[in-house]
Amino acid sequence: MLEQQRTIAKPVSMTGIGLHTGTECKLTFKPAPEHHGIKFVRTDLGGNPEIPAIAENVVDVSRGTTLGVGDAKVHTVEHVLAAIMGLQIDNIIIEVEGIEPPVGDGSSLPYVEVLQSAGFEQQEAPKDYLVIDQTIMHHEDDRQVDIVALPLDDYRVTVMIDFQNPALGSQHTGLFDFEKEFATEFAPARTFCFLSEVEALADQGLIKGGDVDNAVVIVDHKLENKELQELANKIGVKEKINLGTNGILNNKELRFKNEPVRHKLLDLIGDLALIGAPLKAQILAARPGHKANVEFAKQVRKLYQQKKLVKKFQLIKKEGVVFDANAIERILPHRYPFLLVDKIIDLEVDKKVIGVKSVTANEPFFPGHFPGNPIMPGVLIIEAMAQTGGVFLLGSIPDPENHLVYFMQINNAKFRKPVVPGDQLFMEVELVQKKSKIILMKGKAFVNEVLVAEADFMAGIVDKPKPNNSSK
Repeated sequence: MLEQQRTIAKPVSMTGIGLHTGTECKLTFKPAPEHHGIKFVRTDLGGNPEIPAIAENVVDVSRGTTLGVGDAKVHTVEHVLAAIMGLQIDNIIIEVEGIEPPVGDGSSLPYVEVLQSAGFEQQEAPKDYLVIDQTIMHHEDDRQVDIVALPLDDYRVTVMIDFQNPALGSQHTGLFDFEKEFATEFAPARTFCFLSEVEALADQGLIKGGDVDNAVVIVDHKLENKELQELANKIGVKEKINLGTNGILNNKELRFKNEPVRHKLLDLIGDLALIGAPLKAQILAARPGHKANVEFAKQVRKLYQQKKLVKKFQLIKKEGVVFDANAIERILPHRYPFLLVDKIIDLEVDKKVIGVKSVTANEPFFPGHFPGNPIMPGVLIIEAMAQTGGVFLLGSIPDPENHLVYFMQINNAKFRKPVVPGDQLFMEVELVQKKSKIILMKGKAFVNEVLVAEADFMAGIVDKPKPNNSSK
């Protein structure tokens, strides 16, 4: 596996018609700087809106993977992304003049050939591998889908499909060496579908750019010649079509005996690009599809964001600690005597955080609350939960030093048990809803697994006021 990041050496372009929209599109691949990632740019729209290729920007997975930011969208990106990931490109700009990349022959090969013609440029920065160090699983009962990531100091992908169709049967394949196998053994694998799916897609006004040369159509039921011709006219296919005798429309020959499952692996590689980082893992997938692929990518991306977050603030790794007191001070603006979180012991990005406050007899509030009967004020327990949530929120933005978390509303606050010197307060804060910069959270505080307080919070992330340096 490559150690350094890389981009392409020069700009290259290609044009063609999109599979579903049937519209003309021009793609221009351009070199990008280190840590830029993969980003689409709609150069045909005002302001040239940018769409990073990350899981959060997926807006549709019905017949391919569609990315969007605001009103700007790019349809059916998986084959482009598979080519980029298969060639181990980290940083690239994809300028798009149109709404859907050219379908080409229905595989990733046209993109691979264009990118290879540009050449590659090794960059100084090391690759930002996401090293999978725990088993990650995604399961869907209704579709019998399973996707698993296992620890491995390499990147390997194995896929199995079973559509219970005589022309297709059960198939499996594996990609074990990207440099040796991807471009020749997997990039040429074309998209495939069943004849019944073609009929349904045609009725929906899709596959306007489809023909018998850019997809393998598997015959899963009989149609009369008249019906076949009506279907061809509906999707704009000029070539005469027939059911064939080998189970594939027009008797088209497969490029590989197991071409369909190889294409499923290709789609999976493209969708996993949305994690936003190259992987070191063993990926096993049974019956994958775009919906499951993207859900799995989102799940793994959470782990990637969490690892980046910890690496950014926690300079010295400590067993059982996500953020120690020093890391918390890098995130929160609070200081003694008002910093009420000692450490963070669990963190799931966009889900929950667990903070710990060791309550000692030396707390500055005990002499006055209450003399001879020290009890931690309930409002400070609320504040400790709020600060734990603040670590959660500020830690997830690129520049927490330039922002503050203001709590706008506290609801349903309940105090159930007193907290006294010697207690250790565990504060669990869960994200309930996130809309732009307004966040709803639910907090609970425990001592010895006994609930002592709880509350709901509404908070906003705001820009930190700039210091006023003017002299009076």
